[in-house]
Amino acid sequence: MNNINKTNWLVPPNNRWSFKNMSSLFRTVKLSKSHDPYIIPQNLTNLESFEFDGLEGKVTIREMLDSSYTDAFVVLKDNNIIFEEYQNEMREDDLHLMNSVSKSFVGMLIGILEEKQKLNSKDKLKKYIPELQDSAFRETSIQHALDMTAAVKFSENYLDPSSDFWHEAAVVNWRQDLREENSPKTLLEFMANLKETSQKEFEIFDYRTVLTNILALTVERSCETKFQNLLQTYIWDKLKAEYESHIVSDETDFPYMGAGMNASARDLAKFGLMLMNNGTFNNEQIVPKNWIKSTLEGSIEHKDIFSKSEYGLRLPGFHYKNQIWVGNPETMICIGIYGQAIYVDQKNKVVIVKLSSHPEPDNALLLGNTFLGIAALSENI
Repeated sequence: MNNINKTNWLVPPNNRWSFKNMSSLFRTVKLSKSHDPYIIPQNLTNLESFEFDGLEGKVTIREMLDSSYTDAFVVLKDNNIIFEEYQNEMREDDLHLMNSVSKSFVGMLIGILEEKQKLNSKDKLKKYIPELQDSAFRETSIQHALDMTAAVKFSENYLDPSSDFWHEAAVVNWRQDLREENSPKTLLEFMANLKETSQKEFEIFDYRTVLTNILALTVERSCETKFQNLLQTYIWDKLKAEYESHIVSDETDFPYMGAGMNASARDLAKFGLMLMNNGTFNNEQIVPKNWIKSTLEGSIEHKDIFSKSEYGLRLPGFHYKNQIWVGNPETMICIGIYGQAIYVDQKNKVVIVKLSSHPEPDNALLLGNTFLGIAALSENI
């Protein structure tokens, strides 16, 4: 795999290797593993023959896993691992690119910091980042950014190779072909250069990765501490992580939290357990219970603006709050392109982690069958 580099890492099948080796390709910052890691208990069973209704007929979990470019699949029930599988030469200690699953860590960290009165989600971003005063974010609040309802004009079209999403990713060298001499050198410079709006604040749900990166910088400014150090202290250490985490960063070592975090499947399962147990993990309240409750409940307005968005048809009955997709009052989902997910079902006490390396960022058939299988499992195990 020595011929895989920054210019071809996303070209399939190269991403089957690169998603497990991001720190060998890109600049990263690191979160340290615990000196006293929590090991999730196991109570293993065989789920391979479990059958569910897929998009094109009956499908077994084995068929879903083998056809969806699976790298890791971990299923937890009642706080125990009941199924764990790795494919594509991935091992339990390998780190894997999470893409937008990274966002949910930002959303939960802000809930922690708000309770500690380090910031207020009603505050405008420019209070902490005055460089945004003349940008599209001048009226955006922390909560608007958390809920993807801000005004900024930003194209998140992954299939358009020149969309805003890819131009932002180019700042951390993910798309070297988009880098020019006058391109932004840092994520802050990229943010501040966005001047146009496409809607009013809290008018409609519109998913945009730049909002997560702005939230991460807001956290850093509000605490006068590097974002990665805050994430280490308030979440990663509390989860008693078995392994490190690596986060792709810009040249100032500011982490690309919109999509750049890498972690092991087991440590992501711990994050899911924490969400499942209303912010508690290993008998310690990590995220405030009322922040989880608010995330799950949303509001009539959240549900309304989500239903009117382009996502409303694909995900009826969903809403999005605090950087998490919510499917019903008891189901939270952290989702990343190319097939990454943490599925959290409080009602059935189930957490499912799937890490993948799909050949395309947003494949409706692969994603549809994956989530139909995950939801069916969750209801029936």
